[in-house]
Amino acid sequence: MKRFMSAAMSGLLCASIVTVSAGTVTAADAHQKNAGQSAKQELHLNLHSEPPTLDPGLGEDNISFAIIRATFDGFTRVGADGQIHASAAEKIDISDDLKTYTFHLRDAKWSNGDRVTATDFEYAWKRVLDPLTASNYSYQLYAIKNAEKVNRGEAKVDDVGVKALDDKTLQVTLEAPTPYFLQLTAFPSYYPVNKRVVEKNEKWADEAATHVGNGPFKLELWKHKEELVLTKNPTYWDKETVKLDKIHFAMVEDEYTELIMFENGELDWTGAPLSYLPAEEIPTLKESGKLKTQAFAGTYWYKFNTEQAPFNNAKIRKAFAYAVNRQSLIDDVLQTGQLPAMGVVPPTMALKKEGYFADHDVVTAKKLLAEGMKEEGMTKLPPITLSYNTSEAHKRIAEEIQSQWKKNLGVDVQLQNKEWKVFLNDLHEGNYQIGRMGWLADYDDPFNYLELYKDKDGGNNDTNWENPKYKALLDQSNIEKDPVKRKAILTEAEQILMDEMPLMPLYFYTYAWVQDEKVKGVVIDGLGYVDYKWADFTE
Repeated sequence: MKRFMSAAMSGLLCASIVTVSAGTVTAADAHQKNAGQSAKQELHLNLHSEPPTLDPGLGEDNISFAIIRATFDGFTRVGADGQIHASAAEKIDISDDLKTYTFHLRDAKWSNGDRVTATDFEYAWKRVLDPLTASNYSYQLYAIKNAEKVNRGEAKVDDVGVKALDDKTLQVTLEAPTPYFLQLTAFPSYYPVNKRVVEKNEKWADEAATHVGNGPFKLELWKHKEELVLTKNPTYWDKETVKLDKIHFAMVEDEYTELIMFENGELDWTGAPLSYLPAEEIPTLKESGKLKTQAFAGTYWYKFNTEQAPFNNAKIRKAFAYAVNRQSLIDDVLQTGQLPAMGVVPPTMALKKEGYFADHDVVTAKKLLAEGMKEEGMTKLPPITLSYNTSEAHKRIAEEIQSQWKKNLGVDVQLQNKEWKVFLNDLHEGNYQIGRMGWLADYDDPFNYLELYKDKDGGNNDTNWENPKYKALLDQSNIEKDPVKRKAILTEAEQILMDEMPLMPLYFYTYAWVQDEKVKGVVIDGLGYVDYKWADFTE
């Protein structure tokens, strides 16, 4: 057996991180400066929108994941050093054929005092895979034996290769060796849930009074669309590491209001990764030296609904993609060092660094648009709407793209703004033509981006696009052991994706924020996820 303890297994399991240290912003910090008192260990932040869910089996967005990561703990966790460490697991044994993992739990309790058991993990993973749960991240567990068959209704839930041997031991059998599996177990979809709590109340994750986790913090207060408060979890196995007593989250959608709150000392941090800075203020913040930026593995794109005209035609989709001037968007609107995206896989794991098409290729775009319209028997395009969720940043990007499409293709596009939860649901239901979205990697491998569009009914596809050869290549990549050959297979798959263009990549992400100089230890990993386990205030 190969043993995995708290040290990282290998470079394949590492995710680069940023541990935020002293900033350059001096805020009034009014909420901390009470007469005769030293600074409290209370962090004040803002969520740009209400978390759609705090259930790790159903979470699918960055805001939900931030709270879920704070209130739950998986077998593994990305540490402050950027490496994968055993967390809820005390040790992990791996078989010589790399297909059987045995997780040994450390002594730990849920926030309600119940003991965390291997059965809770087994129950949670099978719950995610159960078709009745309708988890959009169920495919993340497909590395496990029979997981995909179960999720598709082709096998029974009990056939999944997950079994609690006793209260403290979980045995997992994989379909094939998966070099990034211990990265996956650090992802929220692999977190445990308290079996007794979930079976008693299906809405357990919707309110603070019923929410139960096993992480560094617990949910104390949730005034929906107003405020959310986390407190240090006294039952957490590693509670001595946790310095913060509380994390207060406001819920303010307006970026200008949020920045004013920061300047008034009501917030300790403003901007990414949980919100946005006003685009007009970025040049000033940059010139002042206050702005912090960090590139990470994330791609911003627009999705096409390939079952709605005119985007049922690949040439028309490509025309819209080619006509965009990404560099101009970055230079004139975004202004925080993003990179133009001519593929979906970000630079940290790029398969073809030069991309698959040219930026701002208006000549080819016009040619493809004419050909596509002729194929569809169109003399003019039907009304077209671009949808985005409420955000000044998304609005400015949409307005710039709208202007470019008008200038370069002569196409009028209407913009539609929706509240996040409604927007997300409409995307999943296919109630859109072009929709804004982005992707932050769940693990450090190109497959994580390409698998999104493998299946038409995949939880995060939304485009209704599917290609048999593309699917076959992804399946082939999962059993190819030679890394050079595997990269070639994945490159061919990404080429198909860009030839068909069910989504239009725009740029690779950069986070931008400002913070109070006393905030230390907030970890933003190389995949763009934030963890407050090590955060604290220093004088």
